[in-house]
Amino acid sequence: MKAWWVPSVAAVMVFALPVHRVAHAQVAAPVAGQPASSNVRGAEYPRVHADGRVTFRVAAPTAQKVQIQPGGSDNGLGTGPLDMVRDATGNWTVTTAPTVPGFHYYWLLIDGVAANDPSSETYFGWGRPTSGIEIPEPGVDFYAIKDVPHGAVRAQWYQSKATGNWRRAYVYTPPDYDTQTKKRYPVLYLFHGMGEDERGWSSQGKANFILDNLIAEGKAKPMIVVMDTAYASPPMPGTTAQSGARDPRSQFGAFDDMLLKDLVPYIESAFRTHKERNHRAIAGLSRGASLTLQVALGHPEAFAYIGAMSTPQFGAFDPATAHNGAFRDAAAFNARVKLLWLGAGTMEPRFREGTHAMHTALEKSGVKSVFFESVGTSHEWQTWRRSLSDFAARLFRD
Repeated sequence: MKAWWVPSVAAVMVFALPVHRVAHAQVAAPVAGQPASSNVRGAEYPRVHADGRVTFRVAAPTAQKVQIQPGGSDNGLGTGPLDMVRDATGNWTVTTAPTVPGFHYYWLLIDGVAANDPSSETYFGWGRPTSGIEIPEPGVDFYAIKDVPHGAVRAQWYQSKATGNWRRAYVYTPPDYDTQTKKRYPVLYLFHGMGEDERGWSSQGKANFILDNLIAEGKAKPMIVVMDTAYASPPMPGTTAQSGARDPRSQFGAFDDMLLKDLVPYIESAFRTHKERNHRAIAGLSRGASLTLQVALGHPEAFAYIGAMSTPQFGAFDPATAHNGAFRDAAAFNARVKLLWLGAGTMEPRFREGTHAMHTALEKSGVKSVFFESVGTSHEWQTWRRSLSDFAARLFRD
């Protein structure tokens, strides 16, 4: 980890002053904390303190009220909005209570109007580009950039007949993909949550670095990871417009066809993959977990490994009737599915309780599944980073 304190240049320069002026020199006090790694280049704020507190500062000299709005009630920054205090120069500042490690969305409210923080990089979340901040977790580096061989993340455009438009998938290829030119690889199809897009797993989730580190340590098999947007609406008749733009209920209506008839065939034609179901995995978080279960259980011929992170499973779960009876024959399911992985954070109680209830009911019915808990994290990216690390290490084992 980086040091939390940086020696002040002014503290060094004072010794160059004439002796008779030293008594009057103003030595600048060191600024507490470190600029967040998610800041734009050169931005000093937000600053992250050693105890996890965050200091935000925004220049808005004509504003009457400025606030920080964390992205949701279960965000690791705490509940909001957080009122900022104006100084004489027009800078507004607030320091939070200690926060949860990981990545958190936020935005500004300037006189009630939502705006992004110009000091933060922007990330696609909450259905729009928004600000975000990375809070280091002490002693944890499984998603850090390390001195190991690195894979590549490629932006791949392909045409989808199911949605009637061009789509972009982000594709991670492992470190030896471009050198081992006769080698074929298994594939993990990985999906984001509601309000995010295909950039989420590499930008917010650090999926490529998680895979780089696991592969370098021999904890995961080299694999291709395909990250596409989960939104997939059929086009409206006679147009190229997506029906989901007008009817939110249909914004996932073409997901199965998009994945199975467009994306999987494209990936298997454009990349050196194994093409059998035993070499395919699928996983997603939150809404992406629901879609994962929908397509994997509805099309048992497609995937042998299934991962559902923070599944919105809130009602009673009956293995005999759930997912059109996919679990009814436990022996057949166990023979067909090599891994059914279910996980959630301990601080997202609705998701954790529903997921654990599903796991317990399946186990009682004879269906094998793995239950994973991310201790101390909520419905946010630190939960899903840990989930991916555990899930990916279990894939494609003999």
